[in-house]
Amino acid sequence: MIEFTILGSGSGGNAALVRCPEGVLLIDAGLSASQLCGRMEAMGVKPGDLSGILLTHEHGDHTRGLDVFCRKHSVPVLANAMTREVLKDAVKSPGAWKTIPCGGTFTFAGFSIETFRVPHDAVDPMGFVLRRPSASLGILSDLGHATSLVKAKVQELDSLFVEANYDAVMLANDTKRPWSTRQRIASRHGHLSNDQTAELLTETATARLNRVVLGHLSRDCNSPDAATGTVRAALGKSGCPATQVSCATQDEPTPWFTVATPPPPPPPRPVTTAWQQVELF
Repeated sequence: MIEFTILGSGSGGNAALVRCPEGVLLIDAGLSASQLCGRMEAMGVKPGDLSGILLTHEHGDHTRGLDVFCRKHSVPVLANAMTREVLKDAVKSPGAWKTIPCGGTFTFAGFSIETFRVPHDAVDPMGFVLRRPSASLGILSDLGHATSLVKAKVQELDSLFVEANYDAVMLANDTKRPWSTRQRIASRHGHLSNDQTAELLTETATARLNRVVLGHLSRDCNSPDAATGTVRAALGKSGCPATQVSCATQDEPTPWFTVATPPPPPPPRPVTTAWQQVELF
C-alpha cells in the first residue's frame, strides 16, 4: 500500500508526502521550512520521520525551504547529478546528498522508484513512478508537453498526481502577466494546460486508474472547477468515469489518499446444466 498527501501545490510552493510501511518521502520542498514542518505535523508526520527528500528539479517553488529545513533536520536529499550540481552551493548542509539516476530505477525507503525526464525549462527535470507490490503512484509536476516517454511511463497506474496549470483562454486573456511570461508558460518547456492534461489522460488512463489529483493550478488563469471539469469529461469519454478527480491547493494539505491496485474480478461462475434423468428399457 502507498499513501500520499499534497502539502501544497502552486507557484507559491510545492511539496508532497508519500509513505509506505517502511518509509516516508518528502517530494520537493518548495514551501518555507516552517510551513513544511507545520503542514507535515498537521498530517501526522514529524521531520524526524522522513526517510529522504526527493527532488523533481531545482526551481525555487520546489526547493525554497530546502536549505533551512536541512540545516535543522538531517535528512538525505535525493536528486539527479545535474540538479544536485545546481543546488549544492545554495543548500549548505543537507544530511547527505544521494545522487539518483535520471532515467532508471532504484529502491529507497520501501519503494521502487522509476525516474524519467520531462520537458521543462529546468536543468534536468524528472517525473517519478513509485511502486509497491500492490500499488503504483505517478508524480508529474512541471512539464510543457507530454512526450512519448512520459505517456509510456504513466500507463497502468493506480493513482497519478499531475499538473493542470492553466486554462488556455484564461491565460490568453490574462492582463497581469507580460506576453513573454505567457509564452513561456504555454511553451513546450513550460506547463500543462487543462486540455493537455486531459489529452494525456485520454491516451493513458485505464480502468485501473482510481484517482487523479491535479496540481500547480494558477490562481489567476485557472480554477478547480475548470480543471476538474475538463479532466472528468476526458476520463468519461475514455471509459474511465469512475476515476476520482480532485485538486490540490496552495494553502492547505489534501487528505491522505490511499493507493492500491484493485483486486482482480472474481472468476465467472461455472454454467451448470440440469440434466434430465431418463430411464432406459
